[in-house]
Amino acid sequence: MALMENISEVTEFILVGLTDALELQVPLFMFCSVLYLFTLVGNLGMIALIVLDSRLHTPMYFLLCNLSLVDCVYASAVSPKVMVGLLTRDKIISYNACAAQMFFFAAFATAESFLLASMAYDRYAAVCKPLHYTSTMTTAVCVLLICGSYTSGLLQSSLHVAFTFHLSFCHSNVINHFFCDIPPLLALSCSDIYANEIVLFMLAAFDVFFTLLVILNSYLFIFVTILRMSSTEGRKKAFSTCASHLTTVSIFYGTAIFTYLQPSSRHSMDIGKISSVFYTMVIPMLNPLVYSLRNKEVKSAFRKVASKAFIRLSLIIINYLQTK
Repeated sequence: MALMENISEVTEFILVGLTDALELQVPLFMFCSVLYLFTLVGNLGMIALIVLDSRLHTPMYFLLCNLSLVDCVYASAVSPKVMVGLLTRDKIISYNACAAQMFFFAAFATAESFLLASMAYDRYAAVCKPLHYTSTMTTAVCVLLICGSYTSGLLQSSLHVAFTFHLSFCHSNVINHFFCDIPPLLALSCSDIYANEIVLFMLAAFDVFFTLLVILNSYLFIFVTILRMSSTEGRKKAFSTCASHLTTVSIFYGTAIFTYLQPSSRHSMDIGKISSVFYTMVIPMLNPLVYSLRNKEVKSAFRKVASKAFIRLSLIIINYLQTK
């Protein structure tokens, strides 16, 4: 990644990490490792299920597949470095690695917000216009929504990296955080950060309020449609298709608003660390869990794939024993 030439002499940063307490390093390493393992297994497993089961080759699951991919990438941009720091106490990150970490995290976290908005529109089309669903959510529309989500994330992330790493870091190179996020780097700079704060607030506000507007507008029409349904069974089915998405939206946006839409004078780095742990490690793990526990089609696909895998493994073992 080509970076703007920095006028400061900083060539590396030191991440303070989650804590300085030595007795907590190993427990935190185990905790982060478990979260990251579940994140990878859950999201990659969700992608595999959707690819392998033809019944899940629908717009909803195409979007969910990309949501799982995004969760894997932005969790992987943060978690491995955190775990290495806890295990080896190596808290140094190079200038370019810091910029790369910020770029990938910001790009895919932003893409997630647009994917969640796209999924809300998909649910609106499914519940409110079921007869026109196939003509509304075509392959071309799905690809357009996915490409738009990734493009928005990459463009905004590029702006954040360019604005942040154009600053001068001449007072200190110690970042009071466990990864290279924008607010702690702004707090570290000795340059005038007014323009950076405006850009950060405006882009974060645009992401949150634009995508939330799409989501809330979609669910307003969905709830009106559900209330008009005469069948109780139909209401339950319509609501169940939206419950998982609503849960994910509530967790994601609640944490994002708390983390990035506070005035800098009120932004506590210690509180920011706690919310960032939830944002970077817990949410990517929760998404596949939420969708798998509340979705009958995903459960059915998992049982189908698991049974096929068990049968194949059994046949391999039987054939191996017969050759002996």
